[in-house]
Amino acid sequence: MDINWQPGHMKKTRDLLKTKLKIVDIVIELIDARAPLSSKNMEIDTIIKQKPRLIILNKSDLSDNNGNIKWLEFLNKEYQKAIAINAFDKMNINAISNAVFQIVNKRSSVRAMIVGIPNVGKSTLINNLAGRRGTKTGNRPGITKHIQWIAIKNKNKLELLDTPGLLNPSSDNPKSSQNLAFIGAIRDENIDIEYIALKLLEILIAKAPNSLEKRYKISIRDKVPREVFTDIAIKRGFIVKNSGIDYMRTAITIMNEYRKGMIGRVTLEYPQYYEDLES
Repeated sequence: MDINWQPGHMKKTRDLLKTKLKIVDIVIELIDARAPLSSKNMEIDTIIKQKPRLIILNKSDLSDNNGNIKWLEFLNKEYQKAIAINAFDKMNINAISNAVFQIVNKRSSVRAMIVGIPNVGKSTLINNLAGRRGTKTGNRPGITKHIQWIAIKNKNKLELLDTPGLLNPSSDNPKSSQNLAFIGAIRDENIDIEYIALKLLEILIAKAPNSLEKRYKISIRDKVPREVFTDIAIKRGFIVKNSGIDYMRTAITIMNEYRKGMIGRVTLEYPQYYEDLES
């Protein structure tokens, strides 16, 4: 799958992280709970080295509970601390703040840098922590263009540095590339969305057949992804006069509804140990 990784932008972001790393106490790394491995940029490990770090499994309301448990178990063994949240839920403020101060072993005046791939929820998290709309957000990757410091209002003094999303410049793993497309980390205009929607349906047929049938009021028994795709288009009335099925509209609908959790909570990948058990 050919993807435009915007190498110039990514190099600038890498250089920025290296520079600002010197003035922060801790790094908060966000990854997507639906695809934690694919959404984790391994370059970040190389860049921050031994700097204290909190891993946040974001969008955990869109992944299944079993997947969240397995990933937290794995990540808490590999890193200092990992927690699962939904960045839109303001109830997470105390959990994040407490984890940060616990890791750095300080009572106040902590500076943290937020890092992660595009569209993983960095700005949304900061807005909710700060209690204001201080950072531009959107459901498209690449919204944050510049760095900015945000002061968090709580009993301790915590400042967060938001950074542009950092995505791998290339991927040798087609499955990881597809997962990034599924969760919206890559702009839809940079992918073949009809092909990706069919690949997503292949996974949903295997992992969430009941949710798929309930959402679109169709039967998927003994059907291949293309047949399910066609059934969804017909059920939704995505038919163009004299042209037949509107494949683009159908593909966009499937992708958007998965990303919003409307087709059920589906974890796309598990730690290797659990992958081996399930294979």
